Amino acid sequence: MIVRPTFTLLALCLIGGAAAAPEKKTVDGVDYHVLHVPMTSVRIIWKDKNGTPLRTFPAVLQYLKGEGLQVDTLMNGGIFEPGGVPSGLLIQNGKVLNPVNRNKGEGNFFLQPNGIFLVGSAGAAVIRTDEYPLKDITIQQAVQSGPLLLRQGKVHPAFNANSTSRLHRNGVGVAKSGEVVFAMTDFHSPKFPNLYEFAQLFLTFGCDDALFLDGDLSQMSSGSDLTKDSSNFGSIIAVTRTTKVEQGADGQTPEAPQPRR
Repeated sequence: MIVRPTFTLLALCLIGGAAAAPEKKTVDGVDYHVLHVPMTSVRIIWKDKNGTPLRTFPAVLQYLKGEGLQVDTLMNGGIFEPGGVPSGLLIQNGKVLNPVNRNKGEGNFFLQPNGIFLVGSAGAAVIRTDEYPLKDITIQQAVQSGPLLLRQGKVHPAFNANSTSRLHRNGVGVAKSGEVVFAMTDFHSPKFPNLYEFAQLFLTFGCDDALFLDGDLSQMSSGSDLTKDSSNFGSIIAVTRTTKVEQGADGQTPEAPQPRR
């Protein structure tokens, strides 16, 4: 049985359509791989149906194929602990597989405010961890990481525009249109952004809210590269299309859902 998140009266998966592949863009001298997708195509994966962590891109690719989904792009999700355990909240297909983490600590994950990227019954969103859980919202996919890059158009208060800490990074934002935006620096970029500049990047893409996912280990693969070996991760974010046509309760193929925020 294919387990699919439920949004009221609308099919969640993309039906057909062009493949979602990242574009290479240069912003302020930094080379990025950027992908704009509808929230309906996003899956957050940690474990298979037997409860086994999948860890790698090829393993997630095979798992999602078994669920009737065509994978266009894979990217590592949030920060994780030894053994691939997510550092915080992980919701997969509506099930809470790892609880929210409200502890204090050192490192990027614990730089407050940190946050949660989610896809739910009101659309996609990036929220502060202290805003979770959301009232009257059913969450189907979620991953917690940190720090927040943007919240309601404001850059994280701890970021320094003149910081010399320039590293490989990836993150996710939600545009005003409801579209989800993924971005990762290119491994061979002539320079890398500091966190302030990385946050500013998402503003240029129309995002008021964005979340840092991870640093040096970050990878993004699409097309023929999906079957190649990857690093071992905790959660993995997939951009997918269904390989089956879904129908609404009336037997008709529904129109593409319009995200709401």
